[in-house]
Amino acid sequence: MTTITITPTDNGPYLIEGPARVIDADGNEYDLTEQTTIFLCRCGGSATKPFCDGTHETLKFEAASRAPHTLAALATAS
Repeated sequence: MTTITITPTDNGPYLIEGPARVIDADGNEYDLTEQTTIFLCRCGGSATKPFCDGTHETLKFEAASRAPHTLAALATAS
């Protein structure tokens, strides 16, 4: 099984590394066959949702990117 890594960037999108599938709310799959790295919006302002278009920079999006130690321990225990 291939491991996919999801990393929230500092005040920016989710960085997805690995062969991921992205499916919209209607069940349609995006063609990502040539992509092994994608960025998913988490500011909510992207015009290309679910993908990041850099809008977080103009919105001055701020997000906590560090898991509390108790949550991180629970996530790795599963």
